[in-house]
Formats: sequence, structure tokens, C-alpha cells
Amino acid sequence: MGSIRKLCRLSAADRALLGRATLWLGATRIALWLLPLRLVRRLLAWAARPNQPPRRTPTSPERIVWALSVARRFVPHATCLSQALAAHVLLAQHGHRAELRIGVSKSAAGRLLAHAWIETEGQVLIGALRDLSRYAPLPPLPIP
Repeated sequence: MGSIRKLCRLSAADRALLGRATLWLGATRIALWLLPLRLVRRLLAWAARPNQPPRRTPTSPERIVWALSVARRFVPHATCLSQALAAHVLLAQHGHRAELRIGVSKSAAGRLLAHAWIETEGQVLIGALRDLSRYAPLPPLPIP
């Protein structure tokens, strides 16, 4: 019941942003489950085009990060990749430039590990880890 009260106390703009973040994260999660990454990125790039005239007061990257951090609690198995892809779409729709980064590392047992994050102006917005430096970033993926 506390969650519903918190939701009701949010501004209409924050509720709408949270709804969009949850939908994008859920759709991205399902798409990654069903489709190859290349096709998912192409679909998301198409969807990321700003479809409305710029707002007088655009949503800040910090509010988008907040909305995704809340939304991931409601989307099962929302991996770092699905969160980063959804963030990339939302940031682009609100006119913010961001870079999708994917890095790889080896575990102590020799297994390949991967992590995805979003950077803007050298700052990690989504996917920050204490040991992020252990991941060797792959070259940026070409825009589909």
C-alpha cells in the first residue's frame, strides 16, 4: 500500500515518466529475450527519434535515471543491457546525447563477463559499478 501512496504523491510528469520508463524497460527486456541484439538496437534507434517538439522544460537525465531505477524493480530480469538500452531511448527522446558502452572482463574462473552502461559527457548515468574499470570497453557499436 505504501507504494501506491508514493505513486500518488508524485507529480503528473513524474508518474508519466515512470510509466514510460517501465514500458520501455519491459519492452526492451522482452525484445532482447526474443530477438537478436542487432534487430533490437535497430528498432530502438527508430523509436528513439524525438517524436514531439522540444519541451519548454525537458526532463533531466537525472530524472530519467531515477525513473529507470524505480522501473527495474517491476521488470523481472531487467539486466544491465536492457536498462542501458531503455535509458538510451529515453535520453534520446528527451534530447540528451548519451553513449551505450559495453565492456568485457574475465572472472577469476576464466569466464567471460560483460556489462553495459550509459555515459554522457564522461559520466556514467546507468550501470555504474564500483569495479567498472575492470571491464575493457568494446569499440562503440555502430548506430543501426
